[in-house]
Amino acid sequence: MASPVISIITVCFNASETIEDTVKSVVAQSWRNIEYVIIDGASTDGSLEIIEKYRNHVTKLLSEEDEGLYDAMNKGLQHATGDYVLFLNADDTLYAPDTLEKAFMKCKEADVIYGEAMFVDAEGNELGLRSACTPHRVPEHLNWKSLKYGMVVSHQAFIIRRDLAKTFDLRYPICADIDWMIASLKECKTNCKTQFIISRFRVGGISKQSQRKAWKERYRVLARHYGMLPNFFAHLYIAIRYLFSKKY
Repeated sequence: MASPVISIITVCFNASETIEDTVKSVVAQSWRNIEYVIIDGASTDGSLEIIEKYRNHVTKLLSEEDEGLYDAMNKGLQHATGDYVLFLNADDTLYAPDTLEKAFMKCKEADVIYGEAMFVDAEGNELGLRSACTPHRVPEHLNWKSLKYGMVVSHQAFIIRRDLAKTFDLRYPICADIDWMIASLKECKTNCKTQFIISRFRVGGISKQSQRKAWKERYRVLARHYGMLPNFFAHLYIAIRYLFSKKY
């Protein structure tokens, strides 16, 4: 793969306040081998009109009702045909115009390419790196066991070969992303850390809005992958760490 094609998948629903920034960050990329797939949940707030302004840069656009975020992300995977996939949702942007070019130049032919994510507020102001604002540190050598204490890499900063990417398990309406990442990493042999920021994303989201439900669901996910007893002790550590963690 001298010049791999990356399928960037954006899912959105009534995201008129943020979708244009997301699309612009894709359009601005110096890496030209991009298949851009947008899955819209039948928005009624003008999101589609904004997307239409950039229609010649959007490879596939599907707008229909769905069963939630992860159902929409699965639809994106079904429509993607690139060598790699990256989920860049409507609150996310690629960090710089040369982000993908730098990533593929540094990490040629790796199964997974990953890096840092920058937290931003509702107005887009940078708040700091996710690894600085939370207890989660991006590991130098990522594998499926790296996530036993939580999601150390944001899916917005996680690029994976499409043929190795699993579908999202809809039994987990809040934490399907960590389950997806663990399951997908089990299929990967070569992972490459970029050492730079891949994306920005706004703080908040489903898991922060439903924190207790998210904790319970994540416990189930991690127990399934790592075993009941190891997961129990891992969550004792997670609970203690949470007491001393920063607000994000």
